[in-house]
Amino acid sequence: MKRIFFTLISLFFVGNVFSQKPAYLIYNSKGKKVSYQKMIKKLTDKDIILFGELHNNPISHWLQYELTTDLNENRELILGAEMLEADNQVILDAYLKDSISYKALDSLARLWPNHKTDYAPLVDYAKNSQLPFVATNIPRRYANMVFKGGFEVLDSLSIGEQEWVAPLPIPFDSELETYKNILVMMGDHGTPDLVKAQAIKDATMAHFILKNFKRDHLFIHYNGAYHSDNYEGILWYLKRYEPSLKYGTITTVSQKNIHKLLNESENVADFIICVDSDMTTTY
Repeated sequence: MKRIFFTLISLFFVGNVFSQKPAYLIYNSKGKKVSYQKMIKKLTDKDIILFGELHNNPISHWLQYELTTDLNENRELILGAEMLEADNQVILDAYLKDSISYKALDSLARLWPNHKTDYAPLVDYAKNSQLPFVATNIPRRYANMVFKGGFEVLDSLSIGEQEWVAPLPIPFDSELETYKNILVMMGDHGTPDLVKAQAIKDATMAHFILKNFKRDHLFIHYNGAYHSDNYEGILWYLKRYEPSLKYGTITTVSQKNIHKLLNESENVADFIICVDSDMTTTY
């Protein structure tokens, strides 16, 4: 009788597990479902990982944290992010060393509005684990200059200001699909200089990733998915500057039906996190 009872209980719990509705699924570049554990295993031996997020997607942010903590069990990590600008590195380092408070960091470092909910957990993990955290993005005022006047305006920067930008002149290919698509998406608002503003961000993030990379370490970089989708953007610059390193990419997409990856999302990255479009957002 006990055996029958426990069998029924087991079937009940197994049935519940398989009847749950997942919030996300992970696919490889070919559109085949893979487990989180397999993704971790495949990424463990990389030198640099670009984790492309949807900025307001809680699954992206949760998996960034989970992936970081899990990879830190077997690799020495360096972390970095688009959401922090290079000229704030000294301020960020002071926070990581507990020399200034979060309030001071917030007032001095031009944090994104969703920093407290979405990025502070990663920065605080680096702080508590004594890991480097690199502010990789170009200061927004310089990106805005490029948007208004092209790459040429950067020649007017002082030597000190040029420290926060990728070495000039940067290589640039306007025929990359992601850059051409910017003009399509923006319609009448799209201009060649808008694409160049995107490129100077990509080049600068690649520059500071490589500047802070150390052999036998794994650098995890958090950025908007568009900055690394289709193996372009940041990755295009990384491979031009340092082709010998092993790179891995992750992106995040949102679909109504997550059980079959849309064809358009295949080959966008090594791993695609497909999130239910009904998922709540962080802002």
